Amino acid sequence: MTLTDARTAAYVDAMAAVLGLPLAPEHWPGVLRYFGLAAEMAALVNGLPLTVHDEPAEAFVPISPEDVA
Repeated sequence: MTLTDARTAAYVDAMAAVLGLPLAPEHWPGVLRYFGLAAEMAALVNGLPLTVHDEPAEAFVPISPEDVA
């Protein structure tokens, strides 16, 4: 299924209602833009080939730029 602008808006609207999350009209453009960006990132991850030998990382530990020597 292709995530069109109309489907994105319908999904965001439905999930906001389910969560009881009020979205002000001026916030809609940013919410939809972020949702589209998140969908693009998810598509990239889902597009990576995995084999039965691939395992998830045990833990992700972020470091600050100051910690890099």
